[in-house]
Amino acid sequence: MTDSPLALAGLDHVVLRARDIDAMLGFYRDVLGLKVAKHNAPLGLWHLDAGGSMIDLVDINGTLGQAGGPAPDGAPNVDHVAIKLASFDEAEIRDYLVSKGVSPEETKVRFGARGDGPSIYMKDPDGNGVELTGVSA
Repeated sequence: MTDSPLALAGLDHVVLRARDIDAMLGFYRDVLGLKVAKHNAPLGLWHLDAGGSMIDLVDINGTLGQAGGPAPDGAPNVDHVAIKLASFDEAEIRDYLVSKGVSPEETKVRFGARGDGPSIYMKDPDGNGVELTGVSA
């Protein structure tokens, strides 16, 4: 136990640098259903609502993206980002993802913030891992 003054309340946001902003928006907004909470056009920054947290996309060709230096050379930004789902119907999720051209990996039970539960991994257009997680019944 520490005497930290930090009272943690959860993850606020994750920022991903996007090589192809249209493809990344297509994936996070149109496939996964994250809503655009705000678009800061002068910076090339999109804030996407992920159910109480945010995933921010930074266009590497925009003002903010250029300030961050070159895009990772053939490497993703992060290993993966996990998104909690309110319900988890494996067949329905898989069918939907495949219909959108996404290739989900095999569903496995993994440990996350809500304990053990089913999860499906996939890749976004820039090669970042995305995990959809559910709660075990």
